[in-house]
Amino acid sequence: MLFEIIAFAENEVSQAAPEAAGTVSPAASVGVQLVILAFMFAALYFVLIRPQRKKEKETRDMIAAVNVGDKIVTIGGIAGKITKIKDEYVFIESGSVGNPNEKSFLKIERSAIKTVEKKQQA
Repeated sequence: MLFEIIAFAENEVSQAAPEAAGTVSPAASVGVQLVILAFMFAALYFVLIRPQRKKEKETRDMIAAVNVGDKIVTIGGIAGKITKIKDEYVFIESGSVGNPNEKSFLKIERSAIKTVEKKQQA
């Protein structure tokens, strides 16, 4: 009888030993993985998404602030000076065609503006 009790006690100690040896429970493992995943998403946001949104906002503000007389370059590479603004369209003077007295005017959408150089204030 005494031998059976000792064997039973040794069995309990040997089963408890792996838990005390540093194994991590499945719930803790999932928690660590969620923390790592959250950190990755935060890093992705601050490295990619936030700068892109900032650049888009600057572009929207630049296009909204164009005035007559500003020099612009379109997405297609056409350079010119704004002569008239009407709602979502901008009319630009893009140079002379044949005769220096003849001017070339183009009607473009505001969203086609790539860069703006403000006119010089006198």
